[in-house]
Amino acid sequence: MNHLRHSGLPAVEQAAALKTILRADPIVWKALELARGLDLQDWMVVSGAIYNSVWNSLTGKPAGHGIKDIDLFYCDGSDLSYEAEDAVIRRAAARFERLPLPVEVRNQARVHLWYPARFGRSCPAYHSSAAALGYFASRTHAVGVRLTPADDLEIIAPFGLDDIFSFRITPNRVMDNRETHKAKGERAMRLWPQITLEPW
Repeated sequence: MNHLRHSGLPAVEQAAALKTILRADPIVWKALELARGLDLQDWMVVSGAIYNSVWNSLTGKPAGHGIKDIDLFYCDGSDLSYEAEDAVIRRAAARFERLPLPVEVRNQARVHLWYPARFGRSCPAYHSSAAALGYFASRTHAVGVRLTPADDLEIIAPFGLDDIFSFRITPNRVMDNRETHKAKGERAMRLWPQITLEPW
């Protein structure tokens, strides 16, 4: 099995490969269908559920292998209260209760309000879910997908898909996320030995 068969291909071919892989993944596809039904503003399923599913598919591992949870972003600046986000989280929990993986829902418009207390430094106010992807610790992880009403997959990948298909975890130095990049990279290498972790 050539796990690098999509590495270095044109972006349009990598996007097509990603769509094929996600459509064939029963967990991710169901999560996308359920997420679409929530009708959230500027939503996308992001990060591990996407790139881990690619690595599973290309190395012959089962769906869900190595995926801790499914991250669902949305961005709604109309109400930045905790209560408004919590109401969405509770509504989503009921919808996702039969999914075999937990789903973590976060309003990206609120991240700057709690980020300093949790991580000890500030982050910008995000005005879109796509903007949040640009601040991930690793460029490889910055990918999101949403399912359109026409059942097409819209891919948002500010740094492209080649790192994912090259099994390469590359740092994103826009913020000081050195430790997160290292920790996530080392975990990935234990689960998928084909991974290369680029140093910070």
